[in-house]
Amino acid sequence: MLPVAMLLGIVLHNYIGYVAFLSKYLIFVMLLITYCRLKWSDFHIGPYIGWLLGVQIIGAAALYFILRPLDPVVAQGIFICVFCPTATAAPVITGMLGGSVAKVATYSLFSHLSVAILTPPLLSLMTESADISFAGSLLAISRSVLPLILGPLALTALLARFATRAHDAISGHQGLSFYIWALALIIVVGNSVSFLMKEPANMIPQMLLLGAGALAVCVTQFAIGRRIGHRFGDAVSGAQSLGQKNTVLAIWLTLTYLNPLASTAPAAYVAWHNIVNSYQIFRKERASHKAHNTSNSVSA
Repeated sequence: MLPVAMLLGIVLHNYIGYVAFLSKYLIFVMLLITYCRLKWSDFHIGPYIGWLLGVQIIGAAALYFILRPLDPVVAQGIFICVFCPTATAAPVITGMLGGSVAKVATYSLFSHLSVAILTPPLLSLMTESADISFAGSLLAISRSVLPLILGPLALTALLARFATRAHDAISGHQGLSFYIWALALIIVVGNSVSFLMKEPANMIPQMLLLGAGALAVCVTQFAIGRRIGHRFGDAVSGAQSLGQKNTVLAIWLTLTYLNPLASTAPAAYVAWHNIVNSYQIFRKERASHKAHNTSNSVSA
């Protein structure tokens, strides 16, 4: 589904503009489906959440301020790759790899809440110009981002309280979020390609730098997340919580509020974190296959 969605986004980029407005609504629905899956009994709140959030927030800010004097656009692209929250599909991949789905789902909620609260002031500081004040930028971003991320959580609570049948129906159809994600991916990739195609050839080195930077922070986040997770007894959950990102949201935020060229980084991250996950799943399945063969040999 990943290569098909990306290919469609590339091929249809000239027409994506007609449906680009759907991106935020698709993100809203994906988060609603994910939140409906959560139950209070599933929450595993522990110190690992603080460590992971520290890397996500403090790490993103530190990289931005380090890279900004060198290249503001690259700084924005790398920032969003670290700052954006955990992917809505991360619990699914975690389950396939043998990690704790509950831990990743819990962290996903905290990471999205953190992004909802911190995105308006942080992005307002990055985009502040003579044309719009910090307060004006803060208000504009808050109006768009807060309902997008906090709205699904509020609606989930209302459904659980007053419309349990609807809540249970949504909770029982988690597979829908995968197909909605694929549709959203077509749109955001098409938007990115449409913008990048208009850039002059002299921007290619900067785009390559953004793609390479995305690869570096992707591998680093998986590694750091694994070490934090290992410290608290679940390396897989830590790696997926920090390394697998909600790139659809990241690209949308970048195209909407930052330099659109910076969207090259989260667009590249789409490929990088899915390549890492594909490799991890391949290793897991190969190990399981070997263990099965060994067991059969012993039994024989």
